[in-house]
Amino acid sequence: MGWIVTSSPSGAAPEGPPELPLAWVTGAAGLLGHALVRAATAPELPWRVRPLTRQDLDLTDFPALRRLYHRDSPALIIHCAAISRTAACEVDPATARLVNVEVTRQLTELAGSARFVFFSTDLVFDGRKGQYREDDPVHPLSVYAETKVAAEERVRQHPRHLIVRTSLNLGRSPRGDRAFNEELRRAWASGRVTRLFTDEFRSPIAATETARLVWALVQHQATGTLHVAGGERLSRWELGQLLARHWPDLKPLMVPASQKDQPGPPRPPDTSLNCAKAETLLGQPMPAFSSWLASQPPGTL
Repeated sequence: MGWIVTSSPSGAAPEGPPELPLAWVTGAAGLLGHALVRAATAPELPWRVRPLTRQDLDLTDFPALRRLYHRDSPALIIHCAAISRTAACEVDPATARLVNVEVTRQLTELAGSARFVFFSTDLVFDGRKGQYREDDPVHPLSVYAETKVAAEERVRQHPRHLIVRTSLNLGRSPRGDRAFNEELRRAWASGRVTRLFTDEFRSPIAATETARLVWALVQHQATGTLHVAGGERLSRWELGQLLARHWPDLKPLMVPASQKDQPGPPRPPDTSLNCAKAETLLGQPMPAFSSWLASQPPGTL
């Protein structure tokens, strides 16, 4: 699957003035991790950041992880690294648990008094009702979701934790292959017809917006579990229509489909998230993806 690497920890110094506290961002080459690192350059954020990618450190090499942690002594860990593709987790559940659960456990044990921010997913719910609140019972339907539920349980044992459950994040990843919109763009650019579900609903959000909101929660000293996702409930089909209008030059080809006809493990039909708790804390509504996309220059994203 390409997740595990054996490179040595990076010797490069973290970015930022040395008097500022240090934050680690794991999974920094992924969609969310990359957005968080870029957002950390905002002048109002008093952090130095060490971006940790697969090339910098194999997080499953626990002795190497401990050495780098004790060398850096970060005051904050934002843990984004994970095997997040559902199909990959189904094929190799042992590696999914190693990366998604055991790495998280190691990091929380190392963290000590450091603050720990963990990214989880709306897929911890079974999708039977939608508009899930933080205290709704979880019911994972896939190996990936099961590993996130198990990891959440580990994180809750850390005294200064923040679990951020988010939804479908969109944007530009460094490799161009992480986001749903990147998959659609490649398909449409090659003339392929995409089948998009009309009966599967999420709360999509731009990764740059997630990063902005999570850094704001860090500044608010937020703890516990919070939902951070888009302010509107959209199906894959509706999302595809929005993106098709944004990329008219690609002449997008898509047909409506039902998730009930999709092979593999069952898919939650509606994992839209209620984000009122985070909205109250931040004093602002969650951004609607359609409005955010309309503010972007045509053809971008």
